[in-house]
Amino acid sequence: MHLLLIADPGQPTRRVAAIKAEFEQRLRQSFDADVHVDTCSEVIRVRADHQLEMSTLDSLVNRYSSADLVIMFTDIPRHTQDKPLIAEVLPDRRVAVVSGPTLGAVTSRRRLLKIFMSCANQLLPDGHSAPKHSLPRWGQWSSRAESGRRTLHAHTFTGGTRLVLGMTMANEPLRMARKLTRALAAASATGAFGIFYSSIWQMSHHLSTVRLISIGLIAITVMVGWLLTVNGLWDRPSRKRLVQVVFYYNLSTVLTLIICVGALYVLLVAGILVGGLIVIDPEFMAQIIHRPQAEFSNYLDIAWLRPAMGVVAGALGSTFDSDIDVKRMTHAQRLRSRVYVAEND
Repeated sequence: MHLLLIADPGQPTRRVAAIKAEFEQRLRQSFDADVHVDTCSEVIRVRADHQLEMSTLDSLVNRYSSADLVIMFTDIPRHTQDKPLIAEVLPDRRVAVVSGPTLGAVTSRRRLLKIFMSCANQLLPDGHSAPKHSLPRWGQWSSRAESGRRTLHAHTFTGGTRLVLGMTMANEPLRMARKLTRALAAASATGAFGIFYSSIWQMSHHLSTVRLISIGLIAITVMVGWLLTVNGLWDRPSRKRLVQVVFYYNLSTVLTLIICVGALYVLLVAGILVGGLIVIDPEFMAQIIHRPQAEFSNYLDIAWLRPAMGVVAGALGSTFDSDIDVKRMTHAQRLRSRVYVAEND
């Protein structure tokens, strides 16, 4: 049996490559047959309504006609019947489609292998599925329709949360934070001045911990709002039935930006803290803030307050380093690129 794994470029391709050997071994053990697994990276395209384009699926399958079964692993979040769609099996096409984001924020090897094995079982004719294999506990296959099509939906209560977290992690927010170098440079330049101004030392000393934390959170919120607005990352549903799906898109976008800007803020805090420890003499600081001696917490207060000022005064007005970075930022942006490519082929 020849099974082909097709994955979207990027994170899905890396995940598939990591489990290929183990997946092949499990198939051989379960089906007691000679199984060969190949992998390839292809962009799985969508229609204008963000649904999978079946004609492109057929063209991919026809291109690899030697494959007996095809499993496609995509980072497209799928949602039908008011529930996240984990996987869909189309026996007449010999194809199963697995949606990565619906698997959650942490897609372990074990979970991904379990889904792939379950899809392989569903693709085989009745009576040939592996008896050892059990269905995932966090989803249930639908009954087989006349066409043979089967779907695996996530649970109603936990599926939405898992989908949003999966979409957020698929956006790779920490990697995307590196695309904010202009904002980091502007905030660093502005924030670094606080090390040399004694009035900032006094202010940070007299502010309570709750107020300091609130100032930092407000600065992060303002920066997230700016990036959302200037880059047009907030989506509006074009159809009533897409309201819930677009809500998931927007929520994952906001979470992605919060992680991005949060990572930027932590980096600024660390940099200013190190700079303050080097530049500010403890005895001189103690005189300014009228304390017997300066403590590490005083340096930490300065390091926390100054990035907030740096973000608001310096980083606002900055954006991602290029338009390409913005287009790859969120699921909605990437889906628009897929639709654009498909419509112009």
